[in-house]
Amino acid sequence: QADLAESGGGSVQAGGSLRLSCSASIYTDSSLYRYLAWFRQAPGKEREGVAAVSTGDAFTYYADSVKGRFTISRDNAKRTVFLQMNNLTPEDTAMYYCAASTLWNDGTWYQLQSYNYWGQGTQVTVSS
Repeated sequence: QADLAESGGGSVQAGGSLRLSCSASIYTDSSLYRYLAWFRQAPGKEREGVAAVSTGDAFTYYADSVKGRFTISRDNAKRTVFLQMNNLTPEDTAMYYCAASTLWNDGTWYQLQSYNYWGQGTQVTVSS
């Protein structure tokens, strides 16, 4: 079983919604984790942070491009992180990755180096 396993991707038309799920088998002790997050990578572009939740205070962070449209949430009992995506646009088309961090360093939520666990990704395609 993978440490992090994403699901819920698919193809939708612009304006539609998808809900991504990340099953985190490694998330057995929430106190060890700093962030749980979603990143995405479109073809030819760098991987970018989309949203994160800090495990301590449950504060949420969002990229400006998704604020008001995406919502990150977690279910500790089910060891699952969700990304609800509404009002999708073609610019949201990308491979979406779940990430987890046990690195308590100076990295910010949107920096790749802040994370030491990654899923394999789930594809989201939005057509106009």
